[in-house]
Amino acid sequence: MKKSFTLIEILVVSTIIALLAAAASLSYSQLSKQSRDAKRKTDIEQVRAALEMYRSNEDAYPVGSNWGTTLNVLSSPTIYIQSLPSDPKNPTFTYYYTSSDGTDYTLATHLETDTVTCQSLATQCVSNCTYCAGPYGEK
Repeated sequence: MKKSFTLIEILVVSTIIALLAAAASLSYSQLSKQSRDAKRKTDIEQVRAALEMYRSNEDAYPVGSNWGTTLNVLSSPTIYIQSLPSDPKNPTFTYYYTSSDGTDYTLATHLETDTVTCQSLATQCVSNCTYCAGPYGEK
């Protein structure tokens, strides 16, 4: 007589494997989001430090509201930062806003795992940004 698995046993094992695969997939997705958020926060802090060095030399922050063109002064001619970081998933999620006189600024980004909005100098970022940093740290 041949010994073999019953249909019920095969179904139970395949269901358990499917549940484990689904749990692993969800965990991986959540860890990926947290990893990208950590990179965003680190990048914002690096730019914040470069802005503080710029201000110590120039007595004001760069005036403008464009991440790329306004903050290019941080890497040329004096190098405060090697290169401007970009968002790991969507480069349009990182913002720079400054007051018209260059005395205050906000660096802002959208975190995937946070839903609480932050305070920004610009009204268009209020509903979009969930992490903001300014001259004295987090806003």
